Amino acid sequence: MSKEKESTFKPYHHPAGGWGAAGATAKVLMEQSVLVKGSRGLLAMNQPGGFKCPSCAFPDPDHRKTLEFCENGAKALAHEATKARVTREFFERHTVTELMDKSDYWLEMQGRLTEPMRYDAATDKYVPVAWDDAFALIGKHLRALESPHQAEFYTSGRTANETAFLYSIFVREFGTNNFPDCSNMCHEPTSRGLPPAIGVGKGTIVMADFDHAEAIFVIGQNTGTNSPRMMTNLVEARKRGVPVILINPMPERALIRFTEPQDILQMATFGSTAISSDFVHVRIGGDLAVFKGMMRALFEAEDRGEAVLDTAFIAEHTVGLEALRADVMSVSWADITRISGITEEQIRHIAGIYAKSNATIICYGMGLTQHQEGSRLLQQVANLLLLKGNFGKPGAGIAPIRGHSNVQGDRTVGIDEKPSQDYLDRVRDVFGFEPPRAHGHHVLEALEAMEAGTAKVFFGMGGNFARAVPDTARTYAAMWRLNLTVGVATKLNRGHLVHGKDALILPVVSRSEIIRTTAGEQFVTIEDAMANVTPSRGVFEPVSPDVRPETEIVCRMAMATLPESRTPWAQYMEDYTLIRDKIAAIYPDIYADFSEKIKNPRGFHLDIPPRRRVWPTPNGKANFLVLPGLEVNDVVADPAMLRLATIRSHDQYNTTIYSNNDRYRGVYNNRLVIFMNKQDREDRGLENGAVIGLETCSDDGYRRYVDGLTVIDYPMPRGAIAGYYPELNPLLPLDYFDEISGTPAAKSIPVKVVPSVASAAPIRIAG
Repeated sequence: MSKEKESTFKPYHHPAGGWGAAGATAKVLMEQSVLVKGSRGLLAMNQPGGFKCPSCAFPDPDHRKTLEFCENGAKALAHEATKARVTREFFERHTVTELMDKSDYWLEMQGRLTEPMRYDAATDKYVPVAWDDAFALIGKHLRALESPHQAEFYTSGRTANETAFLYSIFVREFGTNNFPDCSNMCHEPTSRGLPPAIGVGKGTIVMADFDHAEAIFVIGQNTGTNSPRMMTNLVEARKRGVPVILINPMPERALIRFTEPQDILQMATFGSTAISSDFVHVRIGGDLAVFKGMMRALFEAEDRGEAVLDTAFIAEHTVGLEALRADVMSVSWADITRISGITEEQIRHIAGIYAKSNATIICYGMGLTQHQEGSRLLQQVANLLLLKGNFGKPGAGIAPIRGHSNVQGDRTVGIDEKPSQDYLDRVRDVFGFEPPRAHGHHVLEALEAMEAGTAKVFFGMGGNFARAVPDTARTYAAMWRLNLTVGVATKLNRGHLVHGKDALILPVVSRSEIIRTTAGEQFVTIEDAMANVTPSRGVFEPVSPDVRPETEIVCRMAMATLPESRTPWAQYMEDYTLIRDKIAAIYPDIYADFSEKIKNPRGFHLDIPPRRRVWPTPNGKANFLVLPGLEVNDVVADPAMLRLATIRSHDQYNTTIYSNNDRYRGVYNNRLVIFMNKQDREDRGLENGAVIGLETCSDDGYRRYVDGLTVIDYPMPRGAIAGYYPELNPLLPLDYFDEISGTPAAKSIPVKVVPSVASAAPIRIAG
């Protein structure tokens, strides 16, 4: 093995960010041969009049900087603006079978798609197809279905508001609410769990709240990799002396110490800022126990006569306190500490910090949502905030740190398999057709339909569905049975290779590229994780004259499928202002005067009633909700069981792999690794660097096994391990999910170590 390709583990002791991030940014621009072009794009990214970052959904700051991007945003732009191309000649050289043997990283590095392609079964290759013929094929398949419910319409979070809205209208006019989308796999517990508690399935803070917070909790979220621009807010808070409490099974480098790449003085002096004032090293699945311990400490203090609860807020705005108190006080400290893995002293300490704070923000990520009780777990976060009145005042609130740019916006404008009847009435009144009333499929239900043979067509508006979802072997087998699969994409990915009998790849204009129609240059809009809607205008020429805007693809698909439709698809395809006017008509409470408001290059905020201490729940109050016990996942009796959390590397965004390195965790040239507590490793008779297999603990008749995994000693809690997604998705059963939201429990998969039969070269342990 060459030195460059040698698998190495070398712990990273430097601050996150800083010169490492600056160097990584320059390196990726050079690797993609876009140093000049990419640099020009970075100056326009997240700036008024420019385009929104195609990576995460974290908002732009209220006080704008000349440069408003992060390392991973730069990677996303560089890979989008790359000079590499996937042309018809590429597909002539490779069969689909050959491409299936390539890694996800290799597929990503081939570059941008340049023209529509259709799968040819006779040669096992993709071949060019004219756009008109592609739409005709889609229309033919959809019209041939016995029922509209035999089609599944997937949405990636990168889809802009205008496209997502029209997509939702087309699919409902076609006759189904089958909208599996990427939020089903990540923050669906936010959308389903928070409304019963506070009335909305969104966060309640704005960026300015970070400036007023007196305490910030970051729970189950790797900020430095998954939303790096948020690090600026944490750095500024720490410089003001605000405590930042991290609750997570893995210590993450950026949340230990961080250097702002845009802080000239800090960069020049090799300085850095300590981020976490307290690190709570919770066991996987132990968060509920920590929350109940904190609430118990607050109730005990109140019983001692200490005024730690906001009793006036509770009396005016909430119901259910006594049931919550009874539940919390019924669990013992012994059980709380045993299940959380945290001492009573430390839980009381962070509860004390929370009690003293007059304004607290709780941020969370998929470390909370991806459990079997993810939705109800988030209700406990809301309980904690309600006890201190931490809604509707500066510096306080709940903050889901979402992933994909515009995943929240897609839900707002109609991508929802469970639409409200009021919304469907408005669709009927505005568009003049009767939409379907029955609930449709989320991701896992769509997979069940494919497996049962009742789903015949899959349309993917972006994303890498086959690679993102659980139970990889079952997923692939189910998708290969489909009559038609369609992938709208900028880059080639695994989802295009796991295809139906007919298959299309439709190349799309990217976020950073200019959209031109007969009505002139168009722009789209994006909603960030704090409900701010901003315009996004590309600055680059499209990668090829034969790529099309997302919105045009939706409109032309609709015209090919619904020839008698009265919806003016051809007009919407040309003039996006007409689409925004219809969004305003469907959502008058939040999108009134959309076309006027969006003329402000900094956008506008959608109304979030809890910010005003208004609770759009059935009883008009914020509700304390009880989750009995302390477990958020099924208890597995096998004493050899370990809890596996699937995670991203630092050189990764969702299923997109930028390299096989994970700088902050010290892993180089290897993605088949398992981070394990040293004592757990020794108990199993393993050496550091040993190659193992993992098998899922399940009794459903399926054997789920991944081989060739290198064990790396890492400061994990006892009984907890971690490894990379999507490589470990084969271990996640389809039926292991949160019942309320349907979100897979990917952060707590029960597995056990088994012998390896792989001949993988062991990783070199350095330093």
